[in-house]
Amino acid sequence: MAVIVLASAASCGVTSSALALTLASPRPSLLAECDPKGGTLRAGFLQGQITAGVGLYHLAAAERVGSEAMAGAFASHLWPLDEPGHRMLLAGLTDPAQAAALGRTWSALSDVLHVLAQEAGHDVYVDAGRLSFTSGLLHQTFTPAALIHQADLVVLVVRNTEPSLSLTRHVIDALRAELDEHGCGSAALGLLVIERETSRGGRGYTTHQIADALKTPVLAALPWDASVADYFTEGGTPPRGYGRCDLLRYARTAAEHLAVVAQRRRVQQQFPAPAVHGQLAGLLQRLSPQRGAARG
Repeated sequence: MAVIVLASAASCGVTSSALALTLASPRPSLLAECDPKGGTLRAGFLQGQITAGVGLYHLAAAERVGSEAMAGAFASHLWPLDEPGHRMLLAGLTDPAQAAALGRTWSALSDVLHVLAQEAGHDVYVDAGRLSFTSGLLHQTFTPAALIHQADLVVLVVRNTEPSLSLTRHVIDALRAELDEHGCGSAALGLLVIERETSRGGRGYTTHQIADALKTPVLAALPWDASVADYFTEGGTPPRGYGRCDLLRYARTAAEHLAVVAQRRRVQQQFPAPAVHGQLAGLLQRLSPQRGAARG
């Protein structure tokens, strides 16, 4: 399937969205919690079931040994999110200071994730957290830049509110340029909108308005569900009706659509559209008015 990175310009639901997609995916799925600022699912959703001895940080030492050691460490540090083990978690950092040790690890981890997606048919979601830039480029310590560069899709999570749109406007051009220069191309960039009612009772911006404002396609939308989002990131007792909640129901549709978009994009990259030579382009331009006149 695909490796899909979720990130944001501000803290606006990346982790809860990524977990919802992972739990709702109709295929085997994995969530890699790769926010350099630290993960929340270990203490939240998993309620302390796993210790700091399991998770992302331990891949750094294995990567220095070699690719085989890296693959083995990756497999041994996954944690099941359901009883059959169809949904797995690579738990994130317990201390943001650990991020400095992962500089070389991101690229190797990306290779492993792509093998899992393409060879084993998993939906892979990467929680990249809040984007950090320095001198117009992704910060190499405070963002998992290599994962973003090599992703099949890069999805910015944005709420349908003016503050969220305003913050996203400031990073989206820099991210688009980064993907064109160092990554898989800016065509891999899309939006996931978290739709919530405003404090005044309105529904906020529509997905069409957001796509127009940010000049980026909206690939998916999820409803805001505070009780489920809090359960994901803070733990506690599952909300009543959690298994049938709108967030998971919409997340299943979103997961299916994201997979289709990623697959279509992979096909386009393998079989690009034929180039139109200068003479043919001129011919097409001359023919266009004639076609319009014929239809008239």
